[in-house]
Amino acid sequence: MNYKFIESDGELKNVCADLLKEKIIGVDLEADSMYCFKEKICLIQIATAKQAFLIDPFEIKEVSPFLKVLENNDVIKIFHGADFDVRSLDRDYHIKVNNLFDTEIACRFLGIKERGLAALLKRNFNVDADKKYQKADWSKRPLKKGMIEYCVGDVAYLTKLHDIIHKKLVAKGRLLWAKEEFQIQEQVRYENNHSLPLFKKFKGAGKIDNRSLAVLENLLQLRIKIAEKKDQPLFKIISNASLMTMARKKPVTIDQMLEVRVLSPKQTDMYATQCVQAIVAAINLDHKVLPSYPRTRRPKKDNSVEERIKRLKKMREKLSVTIGMEPGFLLNNALIGSIAFKKPATLKDLLKIEHIRHWQGEAIGSDIISSLG
Repeated sequence: MNYKFIESDGELKNVCADLLKEKIIGVDLEADSMYCFKEKICLIQIATAKQAFLIDPFEIKEVSPFLKVLENNDVIKIFHGADFDVRSLDRDYHIKVNNLFDTEIACRFLGIKERGLAALLKRNFNVDADKKYQKADWSKRPLKKGMIEYCVGDVAYLTKLHDIIHKKLVAKGRLLWAKEEFQIQEQVRYENNHSLPLFKKFKGAGKIDNRSLAVLENLLQLRIKIAEKKDQPLFKIISNASLMTMARKKPVTIDQMLEVRVLSPKQTDMYATQCVQAIVAAINLDHKVLPSYPRTRRPKKDNSVEERIKRLKKMREKLSVTIGMEPGFLLNNALIGSIAFKKPATLKDLLKIEHIRHWQGEAIGSDIISSLG
């Protein structure tokens, strides 16, 4: 596909004026989460049926013309796996994408198991997508020729892919179902994972004692401080596994740190002293000020609820085959638990349950009610 770099604010304004006349455009973003502490959008790709445009946010001072295109309700924006893109756009530009069509979500309604963009391009257009640059550093300039070809390839077929998937959704009578999910996807927002205490979003933190939790929190805060100073992602400083091992083992000298073998020789030289200091500080905390992991009180086990969960899961597995949608997408376990606990007697009651979709009520609502007995 022909592509064009947008190199000035005036050029972007003119291109976006033309984009507003389009019915459908493809959109994708490239970011630098693998290379920087504070992730940012590094490139914006747009494609009509005939041409692709590349917007470099490092060069363009005023991106508002493009943001107006994203917010416009009359232009369908095609994304593939839009969650990351929608959150990134909210984080960097505080805007909401309207009239979104997510080809990955749409595939779920069609029972397509291989939903990666590369698989879809191969299946529908016999195109072999080169994913060599999927984890490239998109913050670096100039962009390599291969990187440009890669990012253009990610949007070049989106409008054609939309046409194919749209027809299949209409044929199956599932277009409105998919649109409900698209509208929910439009509402997602960026969440800052660096809010204190950091352990609240750390996998496994709920399984360790309070003293270990204090050690973990000190180490997490130390890692963020180092990562921000070096402008590197957290995983490139110290891995999560190493932090958890240190929280459990609590090495209080460099020798003990070496014995535990949680840091590489290079990491030991750079971070071991600071890690030991963080661990010792947590060990010396008074018991009264130790952090505790927030617990959600689980309802007392109810045999009748457990029985309803079993029936709902059995129903889900059966309907997954007949409807042709993956079980976890058709009805996830969290919803099954809520439905079993609340035991709605009518479809109206079912739709009052948080996170239940109207399309689920239409597709399997009567089956859910009958399964509850």
